[in-house]
Amino acid sequence: MQEEHGFSISRRGVLLTGTAATAGAALRPSRLVARDGAPAKGGPAMESVTLTVNGQRHELELDTRTTLLDTLREHLKLTGTKKGCDHGQCGACTIMVNGARINSCLSLAVMHDGDELTTIEGLGTPDDLHPMQEAFVKHDGYQCGYCTPGQICSAVATLEEIRKGIPSHVTEDLTGTMRPTNMEMRERMSGNICRCGAYSNIADAMSEVAGA
Repeated sequence: MQEEHGFSISRRGVLLTGTAATAGAALRPSRLVARDGAPAKGGPAMESVTLTVNGQRHELELDTRTTLLDTLREHLKLTGTKKGCDHGQCGACTIMVNGARINSCLSLAVMHDGDELTTIEGLGTPDDLHPMQEAFVKHDGYQCGYCTPGQICSAVATLEEIRKGIPSHVTEDLTGTMRPTNMEMRERMSGNICRCGAYSNIADAMSEVAGA
């Protein structure tokens, strides 16, 4: 490669320069901050986090990069909440935080210090199912079952959103009484993906619980 001002560089030179720059960036030590704000000598930055999960208080010392999902599964051994896509597209990790549903894979645990979490384990037990769990069983609202914990948590929160009058994109009357119509529930559940395609049965289960 020869340019008009006498500057020359080969294609091999470009590749070597780029490779060296990338390697240098990778080797550059990341800046870690200890709990007192001073630069950490090594290892991940840690933080104390208090969570109330299904009514039980937990005090944890966590890497600040730990997601809420990994906190539940890896630290508290509550494996009912599932890891699906791990980037907020499938809804398998849906839980409720202070009554509102979230994708736990997209939220860091340190963001929820002092919060109250409800997972599928907190809704019911095999001997005392939550009404939504009973309805899913009755209407066969699952097949492989992997997405079911997230579906049920999302369904419970969805009916609560409708009860509180929180509108969705398909709400027809923003000033009137909100009704749990099939379209309203399907729209709100659109973030929970079921690979097996049990959507109609899930909608039937939700309709029964909603009394629609």
